[in-house]
Amino acid sequence: MATDEQRAAFIERLGGALTSAGLARLPSRAFAALLVDDDGRMTAAELGAVLDVSPASVSGAVRYLDGVGMIRRERERGSRRDVFVVEDDAWHGTMTRIDQLYGPMIAALERGLGDLADDDPARRRLVLAQAFLSFVLEEMSDLDHRWALRRAELGLDD
Repeated sequence: MATDEQRAAFIERLGGALTSAGLARLPSRAFAALLVDDDGRMTAAELGAVLDVSPASVSGAVRYLDGVGMIRRERERGSRRDVFVVEDDAWHGTMTRIDQLYGPMIAALERGLGDLADDDPARRRLVLAQAFLSFVLEEMSDLDHRWALRRAELGLDD
């Protein structure tokens, strides 16, 4: 079992890595804290205590994480308090929701292409962007299938 110091170090390492990848600092740290928590479930007060921030500060972070599907919000039994939960396979869930992120971008690019003349200098950039994002979506379907096979190989299926 990890000590509080080891958990805190993990939270800062993963939080820093996620921040370097473009996620805001507090949501990064909150996600890391939930990921390393014994049951992956914490209230805003618990997250605030672990992260050494006020529960009110946690509000925006968990709202963002919930909005992008990295965690989910549940009501604590017999209480009116919210509990924030990270799934055991949180990375899989987050990465396979990529269509929700890229879908609107692809639609905007397609509309932009419809508005541009064939000889417009920007057209090539829009075509490349739309084609790449469409390619990523197609590949994600195959990746999801391959991950299911790998989980079974590793004996990690529930």
